[in-house]
Order: sequence, then C-alpha cells, then structure tokens
Amino acid sequence: MAAALWTHRVRRTLSVAGTVTRSSHTALRSQYDALVIGGGHNGLVAAAYLQKGGLKTAVLERRHVLGGAAVSEEIFPGFRFSRCSYLLSLLRPHICADLELKKHGLKVYMRDPHAFTPMLEEGVRGAPPRSLTLGSDLTKNQKEISKFSQKDAKVAFPNYLAHLEKLAGAIHLLLDAPPVDIPGVTTGSLRKRLAAAKTLMPIVRCGLKLGKNIPDLYEIITAPIMKILNQWFESEPLKATLATDAVIGAMTSPNNPGSGYVLLHHVMGELEKEIGAWGYVEGGMGAVSQAIASAAQSYGVDIFTEKDVGQVLVGSDCAAKGVVLKDGTEIHSKVVLSNATPYVTFKNLMPQGALSPEFIKAVDQIDYTSPVTKINVAVDKLPNFVASPTPDDKPGPHHQCSIHLNCESVEVLETAYKEAINGRPSVRPMMEMTIPSVLDPTLAPPGCHVVSLFTQFTPYYIEGREWTDQDREAYADTAFDLIEKYAPGFKKSVVGRDILVPADLERIFGLTGGNIFHGSMSLDQLYLARPLPFLSDYRSPIKGLYLCGSGCHPGGGVMGSPGWNAALTVMADLKRR
Repeated sequence: MAAALWTHRVRRTLSVAGTVTRSSHTALRSQYDALVIGGGHNGLVAAAYLQKGGLKTAVLERRHVLGGAAVSEEIFPGFRFSRCSYLLSLLRPHICADLELKKHGLKVYMRDPHAFTPMLEEGVRGAPPRSLTLGSDLTKNQKEISKFSQKDAKVAFPNYLAHLEKLAGAIHLLLDAPPVDIPGVTTGSLRKRLAAAKTLMPIVRCGLKLGKNIPDLYEIITAPIMKILNQWFESEPLKATLATDAVIGAMTSPNNPGSGYVLLHHVMGELEKEIGAWGYVEGGMGAVSQAIASAAQSYGVDIFTEKDVGQVLVGSDCAAKGVVLKDGTEIHSKVVLSNATPYVTFKNLMPQGALSPEFIKAVDQIDYTSPVTKINVAVDKLPNFVASPTPDDKPGPHHQCSIHLNCESVEVLETAYKEAINGRPSVRPMMEMTIPSVLDPTLAPPGCHVVSLFTQFTPYYIEGREWTDQDREAYADTAFDLIEKYAPGFKKSVVGRDILVPADLERIFGLTGGNIFHGSMSLDQLYLARPLPFLSDYRSPIKGLYLCGSGCHPGGGVMGSPGWNAALTVMADLKRR
C-alpha cells in the first residue's frame, strides 16, 4: 500500500504493546501516600521504589498507553514500533537487578556490530563503495578503519576507546546520587553541614577514580567534540561517525563547546555487562516500561492510564496535597512526584500564584530546543545497501547496526545544523537508521521489517511558522530520496510511515519543544544546574512536590536514575517529618 495512504492514520483501536488500562486494576482511591504524574520509565521506577519503601503509590498516565517516550505502538497492522525512544543502553544495572526486570519480561537483543557508515562514492574497479563498520571486536574494527587510515587503526582507535572507558567509568559514580547539596554544606548548623557533606562523596570518589585524568574529563565535557577527535584521528569518516554521538538528540554542532559531553553521555551505558553497548528490546521499548510497571505492580503500585492530571493541589501552607484530574476528580496524597518536564510541571500543572514570578521567569529560560524528527517506517523488504550488498533479502551483520547516513564527513553534519538554526529543515539531514526487526521477529510480519529513522536537524518552526502536513511529507520525501542513494529500492518497499516533527513529539509524548532529554544536555543544564542552579535536588519550591523525570540530574535517555534518586529523596524527607 502506498505510504501516503498510511501516513498519519494512527488509530487508538490498533493493539498497543505495554498498555495498562484502568479496567485492569482496582478503582482509583481518593487517598495515597504518593502520586506520580506520568507513566514514563522514570515515573515507574520512582513508584516502584516508593512502594518498596512502604508508601502506597499510584501512577497517573495521560495517554492510553504506558511508557512515555519509551513506548511500543502498532501504528500499522502487524508492525510494532518503538515510536519515540528506540535503543537501550543507559538503564542502570542496579535498577534492573533490584526490580528483577528480566523476571518481569525484559529481554534484550545485543547488537554486534554496533555502527555502519556507508559512503556515497564510486567503487574502485567494480568494487562496492567503501563503508565503515564498528563492533566489539577490536581486530575487525582496526581492519575496517585501515580502509581510511592505518595510523588511526593501529594506535589511535584502541587508545581512544580505553581513554573514553576510563572517563565514563568515573562518571558512573555521579549517576546514582543527587548533586552536591551546596546550600546544606555552606549554611546552617554544624550538624546540618556534616549531614550535607555526605553528598560530596560521589564527586570525591569520581575525582579519586580519575586521578591524573581529571583535566581530560574537564576537557571533554567543555570542548567541542571535534577538538577532541582531531587530536586523536585523521580519518574523516571515522571522525564523522564518532561525532554523531556528540550531537544525537541535541541542537548542536560537533564544533560547538559542550558537544563532547553529549558524546560521553551516549557511551557511558552498559548492557549485559558490556560497557558502551546498545541493544534492542524484544517487543520494542514499551517492553522496558512494561517490565518496570509489572515490577511496580507486584509491590502494590496502582497504575492507571487515561488519567490526565489538570493541576497539582496546593494547600494554604504552600504544600502539595495531591492532584485534580481534568475530569474534576481529586486525589489526595502526602507527596506528588512529576515525571513531566519542568516546564509542564511548573507552567501547566501549578495553580496560578503558587510560584513566584522570579521562579517562573527562570523556568521560561530552560532550553528545550530539539533538532529531531523521528520517522517510523514499515517496509516489505530489507534495505539493500550499495556499499554492502546482500542478495536474496537476507540480513547482513550491518543490518543490526545503527546505520549512519549522510555521515561521511563532519562538514555534512555542520551544514545540516546551520540550516536548522536558520529555521529550515536540513536538505541533507543526518540520519540514524535502525532495523530492530532483523533481531526481533515479533515486530513485523514475515518478510517485512520496521525501520526507525532518527533524523536531524529540523527546527520547531519553519522560518517562524508551524509545520504543515505538506511540510512533513516533503521532509520525509527528502530523507527517503537520500536513503535511495545508499539503498536503491528502499522507496518502493515502504508500506507506511509515521512522521513526528518536534511539535509532534511535544504534543504526543509531552516532550517540551520536542526535546527527548526533557531539556538540553548543555553545560548550563547539567548536574548542579539541572534543571536550574537552585533546583537540582529533585525538590521544588512547593513542599511535597518533587521532579522525577529526565529534566533532573543526570538527564535524558532510558536510564532510570532520576526516578531512583527522586524516590530516595522523598523517602529521606518523609523520615525527617
């Protein structure tokens, strides 16, 4: 069936993986110990730990499907997509173990190789164009890189990997604890200062682990990633491939300061004890949320979908008392945790006058700029790449990778970025293509596949105006025309496409600005300044109201740490009451 007939026909009547409906639980109570607004993965993690800690907890999800951005949806009959988030790596191992997520159905397909970058060039003497494939086998990686540079292959690349692993290993110590309590350490009684001093320990341990590499960490989190990569490598395709991790999901250029941290954030994950590995979840990313929800329910958490919170209830003592749904139902609680973005929490869910004008002004300054348009594609044939042809529609090793298109040089990435900041969608967008159905046969009918296109750079507005359906179609056509150059026949294989520009990501998933991280991962919005310099400990100006989403430290990705840290903060505060 032609793609145009399918586009935008996303019906709720289709089956949805990970759905938890109100009919599957007892009736909603009028009183809980804790309420969590939003059934994304962080909200579910927070709820599970709160319930384990003895607090009767409920999760209230606005949509008909659970999971927030980590969601699976059958957009076209027989094709199940990770509609927003699409890969797993950053989920903290201790959360997987604590909540026994494998017991609750989480199954991961490891990918090896990891990355495939085909070139658009003429092959020599009838050979296919060159490509770069990287995986877990160092010897194979060196052979691949040697196509472009012997020096990079033999010396630079293995040393670079060891260097990054050392830096990422130290950062891990900061993920599972709140940022340093600066007010507590610097003010108050000696007893309070000593108690707050405990929050210094993670950063002290991080420093001790880094040792003489502290300047290296400082450099990579502050520098443009190209400054780092140019120090290590001479091969342009290798530098461009590695640079994609420095801009993925971020409206930034590889030549902008701070892009180095974005790369570090994307390589510090761990999957099945393999550092830096990324994998596919059986059934799509909604299965991650479903496993966490199942664990939470096994402890006694009540989870409801189609419960749209209209406002947080704030008492005369300026403390949160619960929530009121948009249908007028009031639910009371001791504490409220918001898994929504800070913007949605403080601008849309708070009673008028509950927060100071100064605070609201600061919230308005949080950067939610997004470069991302996600295109989910149903195909009836596997893409066949000119640079690595596969006869008889049989998948090759490169089909399980993150396939980097329009990533042959950093100049291509830079040009795409500049077009977007000038208010125009990139004419040659950076694209990360994944085909999870190559490893997970549950996602598509026999012989067919689901293709995820994570594309950038696209602005929220096109030269000041909203996207139209015609704009969406034109951008997708541009992307597909480019894919056709790498894999002829791709366009004919398309049976359906779902085009989500930044405004769609905001509308459907509640991602302010369409930003997948709940706020840019820029230096001014990390650690002590996430989401604001005076709002980095999960507590809000309203007593009893907490943030637990990716807008908090340590930030975006399907990680779970914000939910874990927020839950521990809530329980510590309730103990002191």
